[in-house]
Amino acid sequence: MTFSANIGKAVAAVMACAIMVSVGGCGSSASDGATSSSSSTAGTTITVVASINQWGMLAKEIGGDKVSVTSILGTTNVDAHDFEPQTSDIATISKATVLIVNGAGYDEWATKATTAADTVVNAADTVGASDGDNPHLWFSSDARTAVAKEIADAYGKADPSAKTYFSQRLATWKKSESELEKTMAVFSKEHPNATYAATESVAYYLMSDLKLTDVTPQSYTQAMLNDSEPAPADIQKMQKTLTSKTASLLINNPQEESDMTAMITKAADDAGVPVVDVTEQVPDNATGLIAWMNSLISQFDKALADDQSDESGQADQNGVSDSSSGQSDSSSSDPSNSADSAGE
Repeated sequence: MTFSANIGKAVAAVMACAIMVSVGGCGSSASDGATSSSSSTAGTTITVVASINQWGMLAKEIGGDKVSVTSILGTTNVDAHDFEPQTSDIATISKATVLIVNGAGYDEWATKATTAADTVVNAADTVGASDGDNPHLWFSSDARTAVAKEIADAYGKADPSAKTYFSQRLATWKKSESELEKTMAVFSKEHPNATYAATESVAYYLMSDLKLTDVTPQSYTQAMLNDSEPAPADIQKMQKTLTSKTASLLINNPQEESDMTAMITKAADDAGVPVVDVTEQVPDNATGLIAWMNSLISQFDKALADDQSDESGQADQNGVSDSSSGQSDSSSSDPSNSADSAGE
């Protein structure tokens, strides 16, 4: 069985589990970037506001039909780092019973508005991350698990009568996350020597969970983490990492596009290094946070498999060429020339 088939089996298991906690589609907009999701219920519905839809989707998966979730930033068409909330967004936050923020400097506009909520779940505080750390915490399996528990606890505090319900939802979600971890293990086993470079460190935690080696030049990465433009020398190092095929894969964040990233992705294309786009916000076609992770892993697997197939085909062509060359050498009148060629 090929590694793609192994990944496919693992993916199917994840999807079967994920369906049990699927959030379905997004609802009406609260602002240009906001999305909401709610279900009618006979009891009291907890008003939940998430700064970003990554945590908003998780909030809905844990809360089920006992929560109404609004994500302020809920589209991949907005640059998360430059997002400025509207007055209506701040008003929405002020009405939250449970407010979920990312922290680590990613959504300061939301963390500054946390005083009105009864309960605040801060993902960065939950896992011990601080400003200056990589803020893309939703890509970390450990962070997702820790935040899911915090959310369930917050719901139990807001509605003690439904505490058992939330605990059961959390347990179901954990099974789905566990299946995803198995998929990651299969991927890691099938791609033990895979490396990657990234135009921006959006997927760092996911790639770490997949045990892919980051070969992005450190000076380039540091500049991007500092929200500054890498120096020309750093960009050249990045391009060389791709043209030399030191990286098996290039991760590109389409929400952070620039002339610089266009040059880097072109270098990858020219070198035959596969490029996979990874957004910060959850795409519209994703049904949940884990389903999104699963989709990304499938894309990585396909990109690496296709690249490996291309290299194998090229090696076969080279083998035919070498064989023809060898036949020509063997017909040479000077046997030593053949020996020299073979030695080379």
